[in-house]
Amino acid sequence: MRRLFQLIGFLILAKFSAQTWATEDQYIQKFAPYAVEEMEKYKIPASITLAQGLLETAGGQSILAQQGNNHFGIKCKEDWTGKTMKYTDDAPNECFRVYDDPRDSYEDHSKFLAFRKYYVNLFKLDPKDYRAWAFGLKKAGYATNPRYAYILIDRIEKFKLYEFDNTDSKTVLYAILKMYPDLNQDKIFMAKLGQNIETSKPKTIIVPYKAESYANHQERVEKIKTKAEILNSILVRNHPNDGLKFIIIPEDLSLKSIVDKYDISERRLRKWNELTTDNLHKNDILFLESKNSSGNVDTYKTVLGDDMHNIAQKFGIKLRKLYSKNRMEDGEQPKVGQIIYLNHKKPRN
Repeated sequence: MRRLFQLIGFLILAKFSAQTWATEDQYIQKFAPYAVEEMEKYKIPASITLAQGLLETAGGQSILAQQGNNHFGIKCKEDWTGKTMKYTDDAPNECFRVYDDPRDSYEDHSKFLAFRKYYVNLFKLDPKDYRAWAFGLKKAGYATNPRYAYILIDRIEKFKLYEFDNTDSKTVLYAILKMYPDLNQDKIFMAKLGQNIETSKPKTIIVPYKAESYANHQERVEKIKTKAEILNSILVRNHPNDGLKFIIIPEDLSLKSIVDKYDISERRLRKWNELTTDNLHKNDILFLESKNSSGNVDTYKTVLGDDMHNIAQKFGIKLRKLYSKNRMEDGEQPKVGQIIYLNHKKPRN
């Protein structure tokens, strides 16, 4: 009997001596890097993304998260072509998206906010103002719970998630370690931290050999090095025409580089922007969603260098609609000083 009590005591002591965290803490440790990655790409506060993930998954314990890697309860909708699963939420057996990896769910959540008109005003807010974002999400109709904003804020402040709004991909693991010092005993986490230190060091760029002068070779090396920096400098903006998502091309680039960065098909980008070439030029406007049938002003007076395509891009209007409103033939170009109609059809002479 005495040995039995000793064994029970040992097991109890072992349980309380072991490193344990609540499911919310484990969730933060695992998924904070994903939230920070999305913040860097889409300017959504990491604290907001992480708080939404915590709430939607009950700290990673929900059926949608565990079986479908769906961390934000995003339903199928008409544009989803990936895997699906049935789950009873607001109604029985609703269709929800299934992802191969939780990182895909985080990315899809960012796109859900960034590319829908309902959330345009969110991106006018300070990306470090998590309170404004929480109330902005509720106002935009993200959730029906009247206390949704307060619930998000409570989680952010309880778990100090605002700390992640001041980090980046290179420093997020240090922020996690600062919040959870006991992780320095976790070999897996510390191995990730060590790997992060290695990957943040300058990398050797391999340039294919080509017979050329040293000066030309160095110029080619610099072009390869700076292309990634150029792409990272691009910001998604909201157009005055109903908040349409667009970017301004900072340097001459290929369409494929934009396709790779935003994971939008080349076919869609071509269609939305009426493109006939793969080459994008400095200061070109490129829309990341379909343009509108009308402009945001009534008329525009052309200047030297204007053509119908750049006018359509400038005002976020479909090119064919612009031709129709101005009673012009496809391919016809305006004269300098011509009045172009953007909302209503040009009056007949």
